Amino acid sequence: MAQSLVIIPTYNEKENIEAILKAVMLQPSLFDVLVVDDNSPDGTAELVLKTAKEYPNRIHLEVRTKKSGLGTAYIHGFHWALERHYEYIFEMDADFSHKPDDLELLLEACKNKGADVAIGSRYVKGITVVNWPLNRILLSYGASKYVKLITGMSVNDSTAGFICYQRKVLESIDLSKIHFVGYAFQIEMKFKAYLKKFTIIEIPVIFTDRVKGISKMTGSIIYEAVFGVISMKIKSLFQK
Repeated sequence: MAQSLVIIPTYNEKENIEAILKAVMLQPSLFDVLVVDDNSPDGTAELVLKTAKEYPNRIHLEVRTKKSGLGTAYIHGFHWALERHYEYIFEMDADFSHKPDDLELLLEACKNKGADVAIGSRYVKGITVVNWPLNRILLSYGASKYVKLITGMSVNDSTAGFICYQRKVLESIDLSKIHFVGYAFQIEMKFKAYLKKFTIIEIPVIFTDRVKGISKMTGSIIYEAVFGVISMKIKSLFQK
């Protein structure tokens, strides 16, 4: 029985979903997968169910009624995981920007290296990003520097979405009070763990931009990240 669950949120990922699921299933360690699909019109959910038949009781699907944002998809997945036996809960994209082989590195960090939260980081050893245009690299890297300055966290890649949480971290966070949905969601979750003094370790990984499918990045997500961080920090000061 797997102790680890990989949560993969999807919206129109038919080009990637079968391959990413099979890649996770082939890892040396045992990982279950939960796909949280936002009612993709392209048939993503149907492909998940098809692939699940090849791996009984290891691939699970939750279909939501509409596209409701990355953050709420992960919160849905966190609740699902906490209702079950999983000790290590992962966030991972469907588009192969996060290498399935690196799941082992994050798991090792949480199991044997003292991490409560293990982050697959693009910026802990220089900049390890492939196929991004320069303006996007500068935006993402600059955002992480900005977050580090405002929040006081020592995390170099605060917007990273490739993460392993130990169960106790998610149990300690009031998930109903996580407000953001895009990049800021990733920042907020790390900030909550930081405030509770959990050990956060960054593991260097190579991030490769998607080859198939369409990016979900929008201007509103960037706006939320930039201005949401200030609001989040101010609220934390009054909550002490």
